[in-house]
Amino acid sequence: MSTAGDQEPFRLAVVSAGTGDPSASRLLADRAAERAVAVAARHGMTVTVSVIELREISADISTAVVSRLFTPKLQRAITVLGEADGIIASTPVYKAGPSGLFTSFFHVLDNDLLIGKPVVLAATAGTARHALVADDQMRPLFAYLRTMTAPTSLFAAPEDWSDPALNKRIDRAALELVLLMESGFARKIRDESWDSYQHEYGSAGGTETSIDLGSDLMRLATGGSAS
Repeated sequence: MSTAGDQEPFRLAVVSAGTGDPSASRLLADRAAERAVAVAARHGMTVTVSVIELREISADISTAVVSRLFTPKLQRAITVLGEADGIIASTPVYKAGPSGLFTSFFHVLDNDLLIGKPVVLAATAGTARHALVADDQMRPLFAYLRTMTAPTSLFAAPEDWSDPALNKRIDRAALELVLLMESGFARKIRDESWDSYQHEYGSAGGTETSIDLGSDLMRLATGGSAS
């Protein structure tokens, strides 16, 4: 078995769209992150956790939605996601769907940022009627972003916090997340299969190298004149 000293720590990003301090969404994400750290330790690995509180950058997200201007604070959050080996994404449920803050944040991300990254989906609500939101509405969003969502999603209504079944689901989701991170799938995609994906210009941090910026068409597109 490999040991923690054999490789760099896994980087786990926790995204919480809760608006309270503390919030149920953050508490659920923290539980999952703590279990993932413990599971990784049993496997001889270490995990470092970075938290992105969307309520702290809500104005920055709104600016990006309407103008595509990314503030330094928002860019730092995006960098954390881009460098992460795994993600726990947690949101409160409003009007039978993920919060607008949560979806807006992921809508402004580059489509290529999260390709292949393991993600645990988590949602909280005031009633169990919203229990399917994670699978019914969040999972398609992350499928579009081409992530590897863990099979087990998490949901907590008020009555779930004292139910042992919630801890079992958290344990299961944490194990799935760690195993997906250990597989190195996202890294292998970037190293071995990146060119097989259809990328938009400007995606993936400008790694496109096959575009001739000096062509007549590109000069015209950027406001210049053809030669």
